[in-house]
Amino acid sequence: MSVPDYLQCAEDHQTVLVVVQPVGIVPEDQFFKIYKRIASVSQVSIRDSQRLLYIRYRHHYLPENNEWGDFQTHRKVVGLISITTCGPAKEWPQTAERFHGQKEVYSSTLYDSRLLVFGLQGEIAEQQRTDVAFYPSFEDCSDVEKRVEDFVESIFIVLESKRLDRATDKSGDKIPLLCVPFEKKDFVGLDTDSRHYKKRCQGRMRKHVGDLCLQAGMLQDALVHYHMAVELLRGVNDFLWLGAALEGLCSASVIFHYPGGTAGKTAGRKPSISQPADAGKRHRPGALTANGISADTSTEIGRAKNCLSPEDIIEKYKEAISYYGKYKNAGVIELEACVKAVRVLAIQKRAREASEFLQNAVYINLGQLSEEEKIQRYSILSELYELIGFHRKSAFFKRVAAMQCVAPTIPEPGWRACYKLLLETLPGYSLSLDPKDFSKVPGWSTLQYPSQGLQEVTFELMNWPLTPESRMHMSFMLNCNNKHSSQPLELWCISCCNIEAPTTHLISELSVKLLNLPVSLRPHKVKGLLGQNMSTASPFIYSPIIMHNRGEERCKKIDFQWVQGDVCEVQLMVYNPMPYELRVENMGLLTSGVEFESLPAALSLPAESGLYPVTLVGVPRTAGNITVNGYHTSVFGVTSDCLLEGLAGVKSSGCLVEVIPSLPRLQLSTSLPRSAHTPQPMSKEELSSTVSVQLFNGETQQLTITLENIGSEQIETLELTSKIVNTKEKVFGEFLSWELEEASSHLPLKPGQAVTLAVSIKVKLDFSGQESLLQDLNDDGISVTGLPISSPLRQVLKPRSETKPVSSESGKAEYSHVKVNKQ
Repeated sequence: MSVPDYLQCAEDHQTVLVVVQPVGIVPEDQFFKIYKRIASVSQVSIRDSQRLLYIRYRHHYLPENNEWGDFQTHRKVVGLISITTCGPAKEWPQTAERFHGQKEVYSSTLYDSRLLVFGLQGEIAEQQRTDVAFYPSFEDCSDVEKRVEDFVESIFIVLESKRLDRATDKSGDKIPLLCVPFEKKDFVGLDTDSRHYKKRCQGRMRKHVGDLCLQAGMLQDALVHYHMAVELLRGVNDFLWLGAALEGLCSASVIFHYPGGTAGKTAGRKPSISQPADAGKRHRPGALTANGISADTSTEIGRAKNCLSPEDIIEKYKEAISYYGKYKNAGVIELEACVKAVRVLAIQKRAREASEFLQNAVYINLGQLSEEEKIQRYSILSELYELIGFHRKSAFFKRVAAMQCVAPTIPEPGWRACYKLLLETLPGYSLSLDPKDFSKVPGWSTLQYPSQGLQEVTFELMNWPLTPESRMHMSFMLNCNNKHSSQPLELWCISCCNIEAPTTHLISELSVKLLNLPVSLRPHKVKGLLGQNMSTASPFIYSPIIMHNRGEERCKKIDFQWVQGDVCEVQLMVYNPMPYELRVENMGLLTSGVEFESLPAALSLPAESGLYPVTLVGVPRTAGNITVNGYHTSVFGVTSDCLLEGLAGVKSSGCLVEVIPSLPRLQLSTSLPRSAHTPQPMSKEELSSTVSVQLFNGETQQLTITLENIGSEQIETLELTSKIVNTKEKVFGEFLSWELEEASSHLPLKPGQAVTLAVSIKVKLDFSGQESLLQDLNDDGISVTGLPISSPLRQVLKPRSETKPVSSESGKAEYSHVKVNKQ
């Protein structure tokens, strides 16, 4: 036996082993689906008895391990369940032959077997057979569990008969000598009539009967037989089997003290001991029930007398392991015993003693192990050290397992498995991959970082073919150690794949600013509707309690609004501290609150650049409050989400802004030529678009104003007003006149539609008593201003009372202004 079962635990000694294997071609997913259902029948209550039979299932078991079944009966394959698919009836003879061939492999120990056939229908499938079950398909097999229970009961009947047969003292009969495989050649030619030989045979048989009793649920009888076997084997110095008898005694005692199991996986096990309510149902020793199966005749007093104490269990384990150590061919048995003892000590919270057993397990020589077996061994040692709380030791052995994954002797190194295991070692060394935990203070950290564990992760990856994992880790190392990263790391990153970090950590100084919409797209409240808003406003409540939340300054609400459907901008100031150019691709915003379409951007940061502005844009698709949480990048295959809340040095004026519903967009054009003179807007709610015309006093001219809806919302209302802009108050009279009926008939103005409005310009000036008027007037002309934004409910053109100084030049006219305002 060369391959240990690292999942072994003390309670496995009371289980019977059943192998479940496919016959022929069976889809892997379907096989394991049925295997899982079979394995769910892990314990069966025997009818007309107070005992439970525990089953251990394996889908792969080496036949050479089966040869140790006499040494420890729980290693013996006593049941076989084969799973196969069969289509036409003509394939059935070949399938049946394969099943019989599979039984031959374990024929020396097999108690019973079953064949589950899927897909075969017809006359053959209708035959009633005990050892074969036919099912139409893998989905139509509802009674699989029930058939497995019947199968387990048949195994129990054979087990019980063997126990009764071998437990009966047949005076005068010669007791056979049970052997392990490597002993058989040593007993050739021995005197079988000597007292020493007979005692050896008796001791080994007593130990074997103890195993059968333990499997059959006779815990008290098992304890008695183990005690008798220990005395007999100790007297003849049969150390290998004496160790087995001591380990059996320990297993039975563990089952008594810890009925829930020691491996964690069997926490739901029912205790096999009889409850006080069953006392009246107990039978005298050797009595049989109606089905010929005797109940467990033990009592709590007898059990306590023969059972080891928790402290004695560990001492006997130590003694048994010392005896196993005398035989180089018993290395697997010794190693598994150490593992079982560690699991018991873990429950007893005796970590230091458990570590001694594990230290012994490290030096057990199992001969030539394959690389995969070595990896498995070190991984299990790591898990056991983790179980007893030795986290650093656990990390050490996991690191050894990782290095074994890429050993020079492996034709195809497992770089991915190596990387995964190395990452799992970092918590054991108190190392973190969280950028927040990386020190930024110069000094000893420069010498200590990256640590041994991180260095091994890094340099193993330097030999790893270019994959997303290698890119991501190298990127991370550059991010967090860019000030004191080693030169080979930089050279590898630059020469192999130009990997850079997620820009949050490479950037040593960062600011985020949400930008207002362009002036022509900014929304303004309609003053005529303010009264309605005031009636629904919430009351102001004063509270002396000030809640200080982390990131309050960063996440405060902005005093401007964004508009649904309009392109919005966020400006970042970034800095590249690396000595080479940093190329970032697919950079976009991360938001929450409303549906937001982020438009990707790309940038290239010069080496060791100063502050570099980057503008990220997107379009909110719904209304509400939107929060800018950060940004994402995709750099040469490394995708990174950079959240603002995780950046301590980020400067931000706020990241929460209100998105209002979509507004109409109005474009204004006139029939007059544009003026070279462009005055400043008279208020934040208006835009200036100036045209000019020169008229004589008394002259009239027509002005055509075209209003086009270039947005996605319709315009329902138009209002046109005019005013005189003159601070000298020397010019008077109405210059503009129009009719809105024609334009109003086209409302509502749908997206893409336009309406034309005719405005009449007539100059009427009175020069009486105003001798200096000509010197005070500037060039004759007219100014038309417009604002292409409005409420989704209303578009208003109305007069303003503001005045504006007019420059003085030769001429006889004055300015009038037409404005389109949002209300």
